[in-house]
This record gives sequence, structure tokens and C-alpha cells, in this order.
Amino acid sequence: TQVESGGDNSAIGDGGLAYGSLQIHRGVVLDVNRVYETDYTHNDAFDRASAVDLFYKYLAIYAIERRLGHAPTDEDKARIWNGGPNGFKKSATVGYWQKVRRALEEGS
Repeated sequence: TQVESGGDNSAIGDGGLAYGSLQIHRGVVLDVNRVYETDYTHNDAFDRASAVDLFYKYLAIYAIERRLGHAPTDEDKARIWNGGPNGFKKSATVGYWQKVRRALEEGS
């Protein structure tokens, strides 16, 4: 949450498209609901516990060995979270991973 919003559960970013501490987009909610048959709404992203659940469920869909061709790393997970299902392949997500990596190192 520090990288995404500084931990602010009420944050709105990305031009009004990303909600909550984890800056969740509507597509994440739709994917999680489709796969898990849940009934989250985009506004649920403002609730920290719901946002964390959405985060883990989304990564459990896309950050998996069968899709990646290798065991998922923290880098894969961060880049998928930032860039969508194929974010681990996108050069545009490298900078985001660098921020996450620094935050992880500082938190250690």
C-alpha cells in the first residue's frame, strides 16, 4: 500500500479509475468476481481488508507458474499488479517493480 497510495484507504488515482490503498481498477474486481463468483464492487476497494483480498485473489489468477512458465517471483507479482495479466512482460512495469523492490528492502 505504501507504493500505491502511501497507505491511504480513501485514495483515488489514475484519473479517477483506481480506488483505495492498493489503487484497484474496475477490471481487477470484474476478474476476481468472474473467477471466484464473488460480488465485490469497485467501491469495496476502499475497505483495506477487501482490497487485500482482491489483491491476493487477482494474483492467484494471473501470477501462477502455468501462465508464467516459471515459479512466480515478487517481481512478476508486482508487475502483474501494475500492468495487468501480462504486466510481467511489459517494459512499462519495470519502473514500478523498482519502486516496490526498494520499499521491500526498506521494510526489511
